Amino acid sequence: MRESLFNLLGPVDGASVIDLFAGSGALGIEALSRGARRCRFVDDDPGACRTIRENLEQLQLTGAVVECRDVLAVLRAERGRGARYDVVLADPPYGSWAVQEPALAEAIPAVLAPDGVVAVESDARTEPRLPLALVTSRRYGSARVTLFRHP
Repeated sequence: MRESLFNLLGPVDGASVIDLFAGSGALGIEALSRGARRCRFVDDDPGACRTIRENLEQLQLTGAVVECRDVLAVLRAERGRGARYDVVLADPPYGSWAVQEPALAEAIPAVLAPDGVVAVESDARTEPRLPLALVTSRRYGSARVTLFRHP
């Protein structure tokens, strides 16, 4: 799944990335290992944040910040400080996109760089919608990857 997502994204060399609902940090770690300049990992679960830190340390990756906070609170703070990301990775728990979508639809475009891309991973039945231009939406077994850009 990660391979497919990054094949759709293309090169991330030098990119500024934010990994929302980061879990183990697998997507952001993949971005860093593919040359992203920096990645902000966001998850509100202390166990997940601990796992991300351990994975980053074990892999000796630099350019990472781990925020153990609510995703929407972090997005509001990043918007307030004018932060923009080239790649926004969003992988909320499967089945929760419908509940998360309205708030994320407001918050994500505000932190997306003008030429940036958003990658949403969801269950295969869910077709995410954001107020951005749909690039592609592909099913991979029980999962779906949907990419968006500014119109």
